[in-house]
Amino acid sequence: MKWTRPFFYLGQNPITLAGAVLTTSSAITLLAFWAREAFSAGPSHPYAGILFFLVLPAVFVAGLLLIPAGIFWRRRRLRRRGELPAEYPHIDLREPVVQSTFALVSLATIANVVILGTASYRGVEYMDSTQFCGLACHKVMAPEYTAFVDSPHSRVGCVQCHIGPGAGWFVRSKLSGTRQLLAVTMETYSRPIKSPVKHLRPARETCEQCHWPQKFHGDKFLVRTKYADDEANTASTTVLVLKVGGRKGGDGIHGTHLDARRQIAYVATDDRRQVIPQVTVTEGGATHQYDSTDVHPTPAQLAAGERRQMDCMDCHNRPTHAFELPERALDRALADGRVSAALPYIKKKGIEVLRAEYPDRETAARRIAEVLGEFYRTSYPAAYQQHRAALATAVAEVQAIYARNVFPQMKVAWGTYPNNIGHEDFLGCFRCHDESHKRADGQTITQDCNACHTILAQDESNPKVLADLGLK
Repeated sequence: MKWTRPFFYLGQNPITLAGAVLTTSSAITLLAFWAREAFSAGPSHPYAGILFFLVLPAVFVAGLLLIPAGIFWRRRRLRRRGELPAEYPHIDLREPVVQSTFALVSLATIANVVILGTASYRGVEYMDSTQFCGLACHKVMAPEYTAFVDSPHSRVGCVQCHIGPGAGWFVRSKLSGTRQLLAVTMETYSRPIKSPVKHLRPARETCEQCHWPQKFHGDKFLVRTKYADDEANTASTTVLVLKVGGRKGGDGIHGTHLDARRQIAYVATDDRRQVIPQVTVTEGGATHQYDSTDVHPTPAQLAAGERRQMDCMDCHNRPTHAFELPERALDRALADGRVSAALPYIKKKGIEVLRAEYPDRETAARRIAEVLGEFYRTSYPAAYQQHRAALATAVAEVQAIYARNVFPQMKVAWGTYPNNIGHEDFLGCFRCHDESHKRADGQTITQDCNACHTILAQDESNPKVLADLGLK
């Protein structure tokens, strides 16, 4: 055991001892936290996760590195002084204290390997968690996380969509995350966060792990109710059948745009992919180019534009992080009964307070309550007395609508992020389906309403079709 003598001799220095203290104390703390987490009912605080999954493991590793660093430091120091012994003190393994030391070091080494391996795994797991993505960088990610929690994908982890399976995209995401961490630390991040995300992994490798066009086929029955801004908040209902398609490969919306036999590409000349001057369709060995007669980019602008092969994300661009416009959000709240239509002018006044500008979210919540309360107290005192509970519920819902969609600190306002599904709130389908994209022979990309949906009733107070189907 002659080879162990230098470690015993040179290990007696403050740096090595400090490393041993750091490693031991951080290990004990980590083990205690993991034990507590194992028996805890809910998730820990996001900043506690940063401390226990990222910072303390780093301290643990730093302590391990200090141990050999101290040995090399003392060896170099003794050599400079000429005090480095030619032969290190003898170690007698028959001595109980030496045997105990060896046993302790062996156990500590095994424990360190286990702790380091577990810490590495838990650290990666935590960095891949929704809690880390959405709450650790609270100010930056507040808009996206708020929309995520309120979405149909709220139980799907961020990494399942933004990274997906495979080591390549995992490494790529961590490198990108390092850049984002520096941006957050130095506060050089974009306000608002830019969208769409450039270099996003193709939807066929992420979205289509759960969704694929052939799975969602046939027709979808939709009923949408909106409310007028008159005193009675008059309701009108539109009923339509959406031709989702996809089963036969070439029918309906999915079949037309995502059939493997048909390749659709386009050029966008703006950062948000809302201006599309050129569309190319390749099918059956023939390629047809459709150029917009409304948008006339220069050859240089067209060449500099983004060229994309169409996939799910070109229509479903906000599948999770979706932000509503106030009119649509308030219509949904009225239709669901979360806001009472018995309150006179609640649609009109609700839109007014939602559309008003406020310096921050706290001021918005206060002013929404004050303005709505004052309006009903002075203009409709009878309704104010009769519907106090309904008014309080309506105020809370209007405040919630604002809180879900507007974030002044991140410069996220109404309409900041266009949603390309449909064509009521934003251009959406009409970016291409506008009858102005023409090919050389004069054929256009159709804007025929019946190509995508059949309207059974439009803005009717009591659609007969709903009564016929027993839905009224």
